[in-house]
Amino acid sequence: MGKGGVNVFSRLSGALLRAFLVVLLLATPSVLLPGVGADGQQMVALAALFGGVLTLVEYNATYPGLVEFRDAPPFNRLRFALLLVMVLTLTLMQREASDPSALTALSAQAAAAVGTAMDFAYSPVRLATLMLSDRATPEQAAVLRNAAGIAYLIATAAVAMFVAVIRLNRWPSRNVAFNVWVNLPTFEATAGGDVVQRLLRDARFNVALGFLLPFLIPMAVKVGTSGLDPLTLASPQTLVWVTVAWAFLPASLLMRGVGMARIAEMIREKRRMGEAIGTPTLAATV
Repeated sequence: MGKGGVNVFSRLSGALLRAFLVVLLLATPSVLLPGVGADGQQMVALAALFGGVLTLVEYNATYPGLVEFRDAPPFNRLRFALLLVMVLTLTLMQREASDPSALTALSAQAAAAVGTAMDFAYSPVRLATLMLSDRATPEQAAVLRNAAGIAYLIATAAVAMFVAVIRLNRWPSRNVAFNVWVNLPTFEATAGGDVVQRLLRDARFNVALGFLLPFLIPMAVKVGTSGLDPLTLASPQTLVWVTVAWAFLPASLLMRGVGMARIAEMIREKRRMGEAIGTPTLAATV
């Protein structure tokens, strides 16, 4: 087998592993939590299959598609770890009510401690509880508060970890050229205008939106629907995914913004080096 065949096999095996992990992640709440009917299991299986196939296609393809920073680890690995820890923690917290164990008790107690500590005026956790309608009981509000608190803490820790990786000058890797076209397929580097300024503009927008979303989502839900019906969140699986969406999307946008700012900085540095030695610099590869 030649070098090209080895690369193809390596890429396929990596894509299959990633697809399996995505399927496992999406199926975790339905496997560990009670009260999932036949229709719910079919929907979960369909969603897990779709996520697995999408991951397989994206990571097995030679050319870019939708997944950003595909060849710039550990960006997507960190995002997956964030999602996995968040889903697993919230699932174990919810499992405490039906099948208690030492692990579920630890998750529930940690969530209660974090939720109580982060429940202060104008905090994202306090605003998250406002998504519930006025018919919600204090117990239902406490469950949502605890879930939001632990999810927000995990998301904040993941963003801080990514910033630390960048500060340590370990992202993206200096050993491999960073291809803007492959790693940012939705960003058109040749659309016109200075690529550095457009990257910085998009980075600022993503950081600002990621910071504001935990505050804006509860307000939008409250204004648009008069609050979530407590019966909607009575299903443990629904509570897990609603809370994960509320915490993961802002964290993902923050990481994307920080990453784009880092790429803009690298392009700017390479331009300065090129000017110093009198050679042109391509913005597509840094």
